[in-house]
Amino acid sequence: MADRISSFPPIISGTSKILILGSVPGIKSLELQEYYAHPQNKFWRILFELFQEDFTTDYSQKLTFLAKNHIAVWDVIDSCERDGSLDTKIKNEVHNDVEQILMDYPNIEAIFCNGQKSFKNVLKKLSGNSDIPIFALPSTSPAYTIPFKRKVEEWKIIKNFI
Repeated sequence: MADRISSFPPIISGTSKILILGSVPGIKSLELQEYYAHPQNKFWRILFELFQEDFTTDYSQKLTFLAKNHIAVWDVIDSCERDGSLDTKIKNEVHNDVEQILMDYPNIEAIFCNGQKSFKNVLKKLSGNSDIPIFALPSTSPAYTIPFKRKVEEWKIIKNFI
């Protein structure tokens, strides 16, 4: 039987310029109550690499890094049922109100989706109701097995908006 899980509140501020949207937290993230907590997920390593900063495992320092670089993080799914951590196992999803967060934070200039699940969901949700560009980036999940360097190359686009 699938567990009902819920996402975290957004990490966002009045100075955020981009919004990175994932799907919904995985098991390790839920356990630690941290975005992208699984050590094999490359989310944090990619961001630190892009900004040429020393990687840290300290979550509070990661949050400081996001604020300093004007990056907001959230998930497109508010709650769902899922066995394990794979997006392909998500069922009965309830979406977060991305439209509302864009109204509340008009400083957001672009949305970047961490993987296809979040991209497809945000396109469905916004369906032409926003002039903000939306980009699909390769998932930072270890389940998406393209090389790290290639992921970093494709994620470089976020720097055009910061």
